[in-house]
Amino acid sequence: QVQLQESGPGLVKPSQTISLTCTVSSGSISSNYYYWSWIRQPPGKGLEWIGYIDYRDNTYYNPSLKSRASISRDTSKNRYSLQLTSVTPEDTAVYYCAVTIDSYNGMDYWGKGTLVAVSS
Repeated sequence: QVQLQESGPGLVKPSQTISLTCTVSSGSISSNYYYWSWIRQPPGKGLEWIGYIDYRDNTYYNPSLKSRASISRDTSKNRYSLQLTSVTPEDTAVYYCAVTIDSYNGMDYWGKGTLVAVSS
């Protein structure tokens, strides 16, 4: 039903910013009760929720990343973005965008993910 596609640089230097965009097809990011998340998975580790932006432009973040993460949207282009600042090699991960519809039952739809390596 909903298709999502991550895009952005695959390599970022330490101390700089990871900037990613999720382009949404077959669905509107303004649809009521849709919650648009970013999630990541470091190599060999589990999934970590970063945060989400909702249909009314409210944002919520994992407390462990709140100081460094920022999520925003561009409704005219039906996409939303993640900026993660002051990165270190520990931020290396596959980054996913995903959406929850109506109520939380895990994520309803996922992008395929994009690998971002933080390395000098």
